[in-house]
Amino acid sequence: MAVYAEGTPCWVDAQLPDLVAGKRFYGELFGWTFDDDRDEALLDGRRVAGLLPKRDGRMPTTWTVYLATKDAGTVAARVKAAGGQMVMEPYPVGPFGVLALAADPGGAVLGLRQSGDDDGFEVVNEPGSFCWMEVYTRRPGPVDTFYASVFGWLGRQADPAEEGKEPGFDYRVWSPPGSRAGDDTAFGGRAVITDAFPAEMPGHVLVYFAVRDCDEACATTVRLGGRIAEPPVDTPYGRIAVLHDNQGARFAVLAEPAGEPAPAEPGLAEDLPAEPLTADPDSGALSTDTVPLTRPTPPRSTLSEPPTGT
Repeated sequence: MAVYAEGTPCWVDAQLPDLVAGKRFYGELFGWTFDDDRDEALLDGRRVAGLLPKRDGRMPTTWTVYLATKDAGTVAARVKAAGGQMVMEPYPVGPFGVLALAADPGGAVLGLRQSGDDDGFEVVNEPGSFCWMEVYTRRPGPVDTFYASVFGWLGRQADPAEEGKEPGFDYRVWSPPGSRAGDDTAFGGRAVITDAFPAEMPGHVLVYFAVRDCDEACATTVRLGGRIAEPPVDTPYGRIAVLHDNQGARFAVLAEPAGEPAPAEPGLAEDLPAEPLTADPDSGALSTDTVPLTRPTPPRSTLSEPPTGT
């Protein structure tokens, strides 16, 4: 059974007003089938995401990424101590373990998943499955400190020149504790929402799915009633676009460059112990015994310009 390193993405789900319409959309876009008994999407019979009916109309229609933990209660306490908030305190969900929702100091919401009888993803980084996450914020300093304090994430600032960006480009790549910070271990990144974006755009987490053909995914999205938020763009890490599904949930797609080797799963430590983070009694520093495997080179931010809204 796969074990995900502490603090790394282990699951994503979306709560949709019209679950049947959502299944039609994602089934055709990504080739998913569905386990109706567990509200799960499958790719070739393997767990890849959750699709659930939206039970509270006041909640946004959005994708949520969940981070693996051995103790959701302990992480929830660290979230509050580090300046975040608990949107939903840890609660048991039968065979799925314990779930919770937290918000970072910039307002971006993410989930916590304490493992149960299964451990979330059975496949990642293949077309039709999760491949990356990005936190967008207007408060990069407090947010960077928050994730380092709560999850022990290791950060590395992207070099604007290496990225082909203007000076001042602010993007941080995150790796799990116990690894060496860098592209080969990274599972996500942090981008800044600048004044060029609409004032009403809140802090948020953007979920990426791998696809074979970015342009084809965009065309399929529009045909199925979705829309393109950010048109396809070529990057050193592949061709990327930001989309909305037919009910407004926002996500990104990434088609890796042809000829890239098959990547390892993000944060997956199949044969290694996955211990929760612990705090040194003297220094308070976080540590873990889990050593994550390598990741593909990250895609970086797609939102270096304001979204077009097309």
